[in-house]
Amino acid sequence: MSAINQFLLQNNLRIASNPCVSPDFCLDWPALAAKLASASADVREWPKSRFATAAGQWTLLEDGVTGDCAWKLKPGSGIAASAAAKALAEGRPLDGGAVVFPATFANLLVLKNLIQEHNPASAIFPTASQKLGQSTLGIGARFTTLHWPAVEWAMGALGVGMTANQNSIPRELVYDVDAMLAGSLDTVPFPFIGTNVPEGHQGQSVEGMSHGCVLSKLRTGFHQRGIAWSFNADHQPIGGKFDAREDQLVTGCVLASYITFDLSPELAQTVVPTNAADWVAANVPADLVAKVRARVAAIGLRLDEAELSKLLAYVWPAMKKMKVRDEKYRAARERRFTTAAGREYLRELSIDELPGLTTPETTAIMLALCEALGMKINFIAPAFGFQKNMPYPDNAALRALIEKQWRVCEKFGTSIGFHSGSGKSAENYQVMGAVTGAHLEIKTSGRYTYEMGRALFASKNSADQALWRDWYQFTVGLALKGVFSADATEQKMARIFVTDALEKAGKPSDVFASEATVRAAIESLPPSPEHMFWFEYNFLHVLAAGGRAEKSALGDHSPAGYRQRARFYSVSDEGRLLYAKNVAAYIVFLAENTGLATKETCAAARAKLAAYATLDQLQSDIG
Repeated sequence: MSAINQFLLQNNLRIASNPCVSPDFCLDWPALAAKLASASADVREWPKSRFATAAGQWTLLEDGVTGDCAWKLKPGSGIAASAAAKALAEGRPLDGGAVVFPATFANLLVLKNLIQEHNPASAIFPTASQKLGQSTLGIGARFTTLHWPAVEWAMGALGVGMTANQNSIPRELVYDVDAMLAGSLDTVPFPFIGTNVPEGHQGQSVEGMSHGCVLSKLRTGFHQRGIAWSFNADHQPIGGKFDAREDQLVTGCVLASYITFDLSPELAQTVVPTNAADWVAANVPADLVAKVRARVAAIGLRLDEAELSKLLAYVWPAMKKMKVRDEKYRAARERRFTTAAGREYLRELSIDELPGLTTPETTAIMLALCEALGMKINFIAPAFGFQKNMPYPDNAALRALIEKQWRVCEKFGTSIGFHSGSGKSAENYQVMGAVTGAHLEIKTSGRYTYEMGRALFASKNSADQALWRDWYQFTVGLALKGVFSADATEQKMARIFVTDALEKAGKPSDVFASEATVRAAIESLPPSPEHMFWFEYNFLHVLAAGGRAEKSALGDHSPAGYRQRARFYSVSDEGRLLYAKNVAAYIVFLAENTGLATKETCAAARAKLAAYATLDQLQSDIG
C-alpha cells in the first residue's frame, strides 16, 4: 500500500468525503474486492459509464460508503478469461465471467491506452482535439471538485468543449503526495494576508484531480456525447527554485492535455546586462535571432534593435528552460501513451508577468522565439491591465488593446488567453469575442468559490447554513487581523476589502480607529457573499485546520486540514443543486458573450437549467 493511502486510511479520510487526495481512487482493494465478491449492496454500478476496448465492455463500480472504485470488464467473445484478467493489474474474477480491477492511477494510465487504441476519438480522457486549441473557457476552482457536474452539464447543453479542469500547480494542487507527507512542500507568498501558505492549498493532488475528472465524466455518461474536453496544468513554473523538482512536476501532470508555461520564476532572478547586445551575440544562437527578426518583420512590425536585445537578454534563460521542460512533457507522454491522441497536448505561454502592458512587438518576439524553438503555442496571455474579478472600465480602450494583439496572434495561428478573466462585464466579453472571432481562452477560477458561497447562503438546509456561517466568520476573522497588521501590504488590502463592503452597503467607511470600531462596522453588515472581504479570503477556508482564521492553520495538510475539507463534501443535495445552477449559468453567460455558443443555444440552456427541481434531474441530463 502506498504511503498516501496508508495515511488516508489510518485517519479515516475516505474518498467519499475527501476525493482526489491520493492519485488512486481505491484506497483499500482487498476490502472492496470482498464486497464485490459478496455482491454487497454498498457497491453501485454506474450504467451510463459503459465503454468498450478490444478486451470487451467496461463499467465503473463505486462503493457508496467509502468511495473506493473499481473497473468491471465483461470480456468480449473470443477473449480468454486468463487474458481478460491481465488487462489491468490486480484483476479478480467474479461469478459470471466478469473481472474487476482496482481504480489505481497505474491502472488508469494503462486503461487510457486501451481506450484510445480502440477509439482515438474517445471523450473519456482529456485531449487536445476538436476546437480546444482555438477556443475554450478555462473552468477552475480553488477549493473542491464540486463544480464538475455543472461544467459537464454546460458542455453538453451548449455542445461546446472546454477546459473542464484548470488549476495552478504546485500552488493550488499538491504536485507530489510523498513530499506532502514528508512535510517538504514549499510555501507560496500571499502578500494580501501577510504570510506564506503551503503549496497545494486546495489539498488535492494533481494526479487525483486528473483521475477524478475522468471518473466524473463516466458516472454521468458525459463521454457518450463525444465532446472533447481538456485538463489545464496551469502556471507551470519554469526555472528558479523549480529546476530541482521539475521532473516531479512533469510526472504529476502526465494526464494534463494543456500546459501553461509560467516564466516568472526564472525571470525573477534574471538580470539584464548593461550591454545587452553583446550578451545576446555571445549567448543566443545567431541563426535563431535572425529567424526572429525575419518572422516579426514578415508580419509588418519594425523592431528597435536595442529593445530587442534587452528583451532577448531578459527572456532567453527562461526560454531555454521552457524548451527543456517542454521536451520532458513530450517524452513523458511518449513513454506512457501509445496513440497520437493520447500524447498530444496544448501549450499556452503566459507573458502577462512581464513588466507593464504587453506590446504587440513583445508578443511577436515571444511567439517567434517559440516557433523557432519548435514549440507551437496555442494560446498566449499578454497583460491587458486586468484586475481580478473587476470589469475593465473602458470598452473602447479594451478593443484597441486587443486589436493590436490580435493582429499579431492571428499571423501566428495563436489564440489569446485572457488571464484574471472572472468578473468582467458582458460588454468586456463581447469585445474579446468579437475582436478575436472567439479564438480565445477565458481563465476563470475564483468565481466558482464565490458561487458556492451564494449557494450555501441561499440554501434552506440547516447544515449548509451552519457551514456558511462558519465560512463567513472565518473571512471576518482574517479581515479583522489584517486591518491592524504590522505588514503594510496586508493592512492596506484588508482595509480596501472592508471599505468596499461598507461603502457598497451605504455605511460609513472611516472605521479604523480601533479593532472594536472595525468589528462593530463589519457586524452591522448582514452576512453576504457579496462582501469583498469574504470574496478575497474565502478560498483559504477549505484546508484551514479546524476552520480557524489563523495564519498557522492555512493550507494544513494534516488530518485536521482534511477533516475541514470534508465539510464541503457534506453539502446537501439542495446546496449542490444551487451551486450547479450558479456555475452552469455563469458558463452559459461566458459562452454567449464571447461567441462560443449562439444566443439561441444559450437561451435554451438557461430555460432548461431554471426548470430543474432536483440535483438528480440535472445530473441525469448530463449524459
